[in-house]
Order: sequence, then structure tokens, then C-alpha cells
Amino acid sequence: MKHRRIRQVGVLLVALLAASGLQQATAAAAATTAYEAENATIVQGTVANNHTGFTGTGFVDYTNVTGSYVEFHVSVAAAGSSSLTFRYANGTTVNRPMDIAVNGTVVAAGTAFPATTNWDTWATKAVNAQLTAGSNTIRATATTANGGPNLDDLTVSGATDSQPPTTPGTTSCSDLGENQLTLHWGASTDNIGVAAYDIYDHGNKLDEAAGTVTSKVLTGLAPNTTYTLAVTARDAAGNASPATSPLTCTTLPSSDSTPPTAPSGLGQSAVTATSVNLSWTGSTDNRAVTSYDVRSGTTVYKSVTGTPPATSTTVTGLACNSPYTLNVVAHDAAGNTSAQSNTVSFTTNACSSDGGVPSSITTISTGWAIPWGTYWMPDGQTALVTERDSFKVFKVTPSGAKTQVGTVPNAVTTNGEGGLLGVAIDPNWATNHYIYLMHTASEGNRIVRMTYNGTSLTGYTILLQGIKKNQYHNGGRLVFGPDGYLYASTGEAETPDLAQDKNSLNGKILRLTTAGQPAPGNPFGNYVYSYGHRNPQGLAFDRSGRLWEAEFGNSKFDELNLIKPGGNYGWPTCEGTCSVSGMTNPKATWPTGQASPSGIAIVRNVVYMAALKGERLWRIPINGDSENVGTPSAYYVGTYGRLRTVTKVPGADQLWLSTTNCDNNGNQPDGSDVIFRISIT
Repeated sequence: MKHRRIRQVGVLLVALLAASGLQQATAAAAATTAYEAENATIVQGTVANNHTGFTGTGFVDYTNVTGSYVEFHVSVAAAGSSSLTFRYANGTTVNRPMDIAVNGTVVAAGTAFPATTNWDTWATKAVNAQLTAGSNTIRATATTANGGPNLDDLTVSGATDSQPPTTPGTTSCSDLGENQLTLHWGASTDNIGVAAYDIYDHGNKLDEAAGTVTSKVLTGLAPNTTYTLAVTARDAAGNASPATSPLTCTTLPSSDSTPPTAPSGLGQSAVTATSVNLSWTGSTDNRAVTSYDVRSGTTVYKSVTGTPPATSTTVTGLACNSPYTLNVVAHDAAGNTSAQSNTVSFTTNACSSDGGVPSSITTISTGWAIPWGTYWMPDGQTALVTERDSFKVFKVTPSGAKTQVGTVPNAVTTNGEGGLLGVAIDPNWATNHYIYLMHTASEGNRIVRMTYNGTSLTGYTILLQGIKKNQYHNGGRLVFGPDGYLYASTGEAETPDLAQDKNSLNGKILRLTTAGQPAPGNPFGNYVYSYGHRNPQGLAFDRSGRLWEAEFGNSKFDELNLIKPGGNYGWPTCEGTCSVSGMTNPKATWPTGQASPSGIAIVRNVVYMAALKGERLWRIPINGDSENVGTPSAYYVGTYGRLRTVTKVPGADQLWLSTTNCDNNGNQPDGSDVIFRISIT
């Protein structure tokens, strides 16, 4: 038995005529919406792709038994008659009838699904049914021992809901405790009805509440910890409202002030170029030890959890041929930290000669406030750098001298991760003087084009809008591919269902022409190149012309992905590696505390990934020209704070690396951010 989560795929996409300023409609309108069978709930059937002509990533092969079924979850804006059209194949000579039920009531008993010549020939069967406003279930159940046909998708013609709820009202906290608090908000409204409220802390979903309530007790929190909370409203169709303004709430200090005893007897073994085995004698506590941190000074290299946590571990991701001095501390549930253990010192083994390693780092430019995007001019003489919250664009020379060349109009912030984001330079800039920018605007995120003559920006032109925005999860990277087309990463705007909707611009890698049209050859005939992304950030092409991408996870795993056209990268069904058919697994993953990746760059067949929360630069070698990567290793751990963007320097084995310690998580004053140059030898 297999159960799949439904992800709505809208077939009718309102045209995004960016140049004329038209925006996507938000009112309910008559539309045709397709739901892929492989994403529905499947009982006694499997997802297959061993025949041709199907849509999406596959089809459902019913088990040959009476009662096998596929159940779709459908949302419509208004009650009324709808046409339900099933696309199927039946390569046998016998009819495979099914009962069609809506919300538990059979509306078309024994509906015939006759032969279609062969399994590669697809036909449709339509029935009419009354649907209720909001969420509906539609089940197609086999009525004979032959099971059902191969089922590709269900198309529903009726009134669909694309209007999001309003922003919830003012938030507040009460009943603050050591491990919990109560969050309150004002009710949202919706044309159909609010189905749920989602609660986020710095863009990571903490909890959710029913659409009928306006408060939630948040439990499992850490004592004496500040949370930055926001609430979004969600309707039955999956439309999400904008987030409320951030609210900071701090839990109370714990009544337990007794720290665990210090770990002891720390020892090392099996040192390699990138790892070491450690073991120690465990701590004791008046209540219970909940975790151990392996540290260098106070910088955490690995956390060990469990009930109780283990007293040995392998620390990976170390830089080769580098000295380390490590210690271990224990924590309890109250947040008390023990004194540190004894230390161990060692030097990792020599580096492999393949690909090179960072050998020096130099500060070349200071005085920045959240430098977000960096892109080198084709001649390699200067780079353009954007500042997220000031909306300014600067040119920077190899020596680090910077000059403001303009401010991007119509840009706004989201009090989170929105603002002026990525920048890319037309490969033919010498003849057309075009640059491309992604920024947040009043209605959503936009990709725009401007003219840059070497000293100033003019000619603001919208190429693509209608990319939904929210406080977090806005994506924002731009890069030109070897094919001359522009690639853009977009977040799912805190609306996870959008990531699986192949006609949505959110939760995607987009591929477009320099005129703002879908690039020829895109897998779904629109802007979408790949889908199933939560908040994709870094984009870079390797020496074989393949696209790599770094992506923020929610609370478990961050990802490095190899992007292929039409690929489904799993969100929200998968976070990190999973075994769901039709979804593409990442090539490497990290706990979110060690990464939270942003920009990536590739030098000598090695991916370099800048980490924000992890405060380190990850080095991930590609194994030759295969689709696999070697062991990741980390540099500058905890040394320079939050690392945002890493960019290859043209014509040199060098990187530029920028910090964003002035953002909401870094809390440093404006002007504290810097740009470094790193040499690879």
C-alpha cells in the first residue's frame, strides 16, 4: 500500500505579460486544473513509467484486484457541477470498470474504461459531478479482479481558487515559560475559508494551527531563547497569505541551573584528510544529558544527540592538511552547558592534488551591508555586486575598489529574505549593455533587465513578474548557462504546495530568454526547468555544462543538487534523501546547523558552497565527470560569520566570498560585511 501527498498542478496559467505590467489574476475563475495520479493517494497500485506518452513523472499501475484505488484531493472555489476527466491507458482487450466517488459517495458506478489498443495509447473518460466549495476527494476504485487501467491524471473543469487569504492580524505572545509560549494573531479572511495557519521561526516552519483558531501553544522550545515568529494563513487550495511582521518572543530561563559535569578522557583515532574518530567518558546531570557538542574553541563542528547521546562520533568535513584542537561539552534540556573536556590536537592528512584547495584568504573590500549577488563582467575587469536592503548596485574592481552605479527602482523588502537579490550580466554585454536583476516588488518577485554603460544603470524593464513573494523563501539567484539562457532560482514563498505545481513560478529553477520568454526546449513548455524546490539559492555550471544547485532545507537537511530538466527535487514530500518514486535525491546533504547554504561556485571541478548558519565554506569535489561527489570538507568554520555568496574569478583559480552579518540573523551594524579573495592551489 502506498500513500502519496497530492500536489495540485494548474493547467491554465494566467499569462504573465511582464513588459505590459499585467499581473496574475487572484479571483476565482472558471479554469481547468490537472492532478497527476502519481501524486495522489494510491492504495494497491504503484507508480510506473515503463510506457510512453504520460504526463508528469509517471502514471499509476493499479494492482489487479477488486478495490484498488487512486484518490485525488481537489479544491474548487465554488460549489457546482464540474467535469471530471480521467486520462488512462488499457492495453488489454477487456474493460476495466471503476466506481467514481466524490466525498465518499459514488456518483458514477461501474464507469467503463475500455481497451485503448496498447499501453502507450491514452484515452479520456469524463463524468460530471457536483463538487462542494473548498476541498473535495475524488476516488476511482476498480470493481473487478482485473483492477483499474493505467491512470495518468485527473482534469477538473470548474471554478478553481487562486485567491490567497489576507495577512493574519497583529501577533503577540503570552504565557511565556521555559519550554513553551502561547502565540496569538488576528484572524485572516478568505473568499472560501481559512483552512490552517502556519507558524514560522526565521522562515523554518515550527507548527500549524486550525483555520478556526487564533492562538497556538508552542512547545518543545529551548529555555532563555529568542524566537522570531511569523504567521501565514492557508486555504484549502493551498494558497498562502503574506506573513505577519516578525515578532520576537523570549522563553524564560530554566529553573534548572545545574550544568552537567564535564566530559573527560577525550581521545582520538583514525585521522584522515577530512575526518577523525573521537571518544570520551560521558557526563552526568541532575536530570539528564541531552547532547554533546564537539568544538574547536567555542565553534561547534558536530552535535551528538540521543537518549542518551552517544559518547563517540566521527567528525567529518575537516579541511585537509590542517591542524585542529578539539574539545567536547555536554548540554541538558534546560540549556545548561558543562565545562569543556580535555582537548585533543592533531593534523589531518595531506590533501589530494585533484581540484586544489583554499590556500589563502585576503580581505579586499569592506563597508558593506548585506552584499547579496555578485557577477563578473564578461571582460573580467570588474564585478557587479548588489546590496539586498539598500537596493544599490556597485561595480567592484579586482583590487576591491567599489563605486555605486545605481539603485534598482520598485524594489521593496519583506522584513526577511526579500529585497534586491541576484544579478547576472548578458554574455553579449559588449554589444547590448544588458544586465539582469531579481528583486522583490509590491506584487511579488520580479526578474528585470537594465542597461549598464559601465558607469550607470538606466532603462528598467520587467521581463517576468508574478513570482509570489513572502517574508522568507524568495530564492533569487541568476546565472547564464552555456546555452545562453538565463536561469533563476525561486522559493516557494512559504507555500509548499507551489513547489510541486509545474505551472507555478515558485519553488523552481526557471529558464528564460533574454527577452523574458520561456526558453525553447523547456520540459513543460513554460518557464519551469526543474521543480520541487523549497528555497533554492546557489546556481553554478560545471566544466561539462551541468547545473548544480544549493538549497535550504526546513529543519533537517540542506541539499546540493545536480539539476536536470524536468526533474522533481521532492519538496515538500522529501527533505534530503528519500525513496519516493519520481523524486530526485540530492548529491550531498548537511544538517541545517552546519550549512543553510546560499551561493555556490565551481573551480577546477570542485563545488564551493557558502554557508550562513553554518558559518563556513564547504568544499565538495565532483568525482571526475560523474554525477557523484566526494567527501565534503569545511573551511573558515566560525571565523568570518555568515557566508552568503561565493563567485569564481574569471581567468584565475580564485574565489570572491562575501559575508552577510548585517542581516536579521547576524545582527551586526550596517557596514560590517566584507568581501574576501581566496586563492585555490
